[in-house]
Amino acid sequence: MKRQQWLANWGLSNLKLSAPFLEAEFEPQDYDRDAAWELYIELLTRVATQPLPTDHGDEAAALKSLYKLFPVTREILRRNGKYTGEFAKIAIPVLNQVLRPVTAKWHPISLSDGFKDEARRTEFRADLRRIRPTLVQFSRALADLAGVEDLTELEEPANRTTGN
Repeated sequence: MKRQQWLANWGLSNLKLSAPFLEAEFEPQDYDRDAAWELYIELLTRVATQPLPTDHGDEAAALKSLYKLFPVTREILRRNGKYTGEFAKIAIPVLNQVLRPVTAKWHPISLSDGFKDEARRTEFRADLRRIRPTLVQFSRALADLAGVEDLTELEEPANRTTGN
């Protein structure tokens, strides 16, 4: 299967990737599967893929949780090295194109106590809600890549916590 088709199957075809990359065969190896599993668990247990109800949670903690996905992914890539090519070609664009714009926008605002302003908190939560569907789809794609059961819908919506 071509990478383009695999990404489309998981609702990730909106990532901006070069044509040669998209047309290449998608051939994950065991290291890709292991790396996908590690990041899948990280995403599944963070606010990135879980609802953050208006009356729960903390915006600064949620932002920090999003940001921590960068060092976690870097560590997974470092530890598994050059054998995680397919994983890297999916994870890096998601970090750079989906997460980075949000963390780059909100980091300086959080440093200047911007989250004390209710309008800013509301705007942050709207940004979080906007990227959440893509991150959930990315989680599902990681489950597929890892060869494991997708647990993104394991819990009833009312039973989900605000998780960070």
